Amino acid sequence: ETIALAAELAREWTPPRCVLLIGNLGAGKTTFAKGVAEGLGAAPRDEISSPTFALIHEHGGGLLYHVDLYRLDTEQEAASLGLDEILARQAVVLLEWAERFPRLLPEERVEVRIEPRGDETRWIEVKELP
Repeated sequence: ETIALAAELAREWTPPRCVLLIGNLGAGKTTFAKGVAEGLGAAPRDEISSPTFALIHEHGGGLLYHVDLYRLDTEQEAASLGLDEILARQAVVLLEWAERFPRLLPEERVEVRIEPRGDETRWIEVKELP
């Protein structure tokens, strides 16, 4: 259901679109990203993995960027990735752990909060800002 919801939302999003995926480790952020990729037609779900070590994954010829800022400690490190350039592209940009660097985020964005509720259930809140 997480993948289906994400795919449905992605079909409604027009680039450029910044989407924060907010949740603890193991909450389902990468599962949500799989649905977004499918909904955009950027990649099949089995090609989507967490970019924790690579930091940035590009899919669909630049249609989708999946960025994980978990391993970064400072705003300066995050900015050095070229985040502002990625956000300026005609793409959907999924950002994990970006809430740690609020000054780097565009005002206009979607925030997706994911919380596990038991073994097979997730609570997902989608909020469009501003």
